[in-house]
Amino acid sequence: MRETDFDVQGFARDINELLVLSALRDEPKHGYQIALDVETDSNGLFRFRHGTLYPILHRLEDAGLIRGSWADEGGRRKKVYALTERGRRHLSGETSRVHEIVSRLLSLLRHPGEATA
Repeated sequence: MRETDFDVQGFARDINELLVLSALRDEPKHGYQIALDVETDSNGLFRFRHGTLYPILHRLEDAGLIRGSWADEGGRRKKVYALTERGRRHLSGETSRVHEIVSRLLSLLRHPGEATA
């Protein structure tokens, strides 16, 4: 990865999207359950603020990475989201990219000058 390939401002957005995709890896879920799972699985480190999650879900759905469908749960209609095969591939590729970015950041913080190798 070259330094010009990395968009610092877009990195947080990318992380939020990956958190959603990761939460859907094993089974379909509605938005509130996705938010709960992300918060629980990260021991509270990652949380979706009010008004943040649903725009992410819409973006991912528009990109074909997730698929939403309406379901009745306990007499209430809820939109349930599922990871598509394209979303599964995207999650895998982006996980590798994030790992590389974090590894390079940690290397830079520990040993300045060595991260550019």
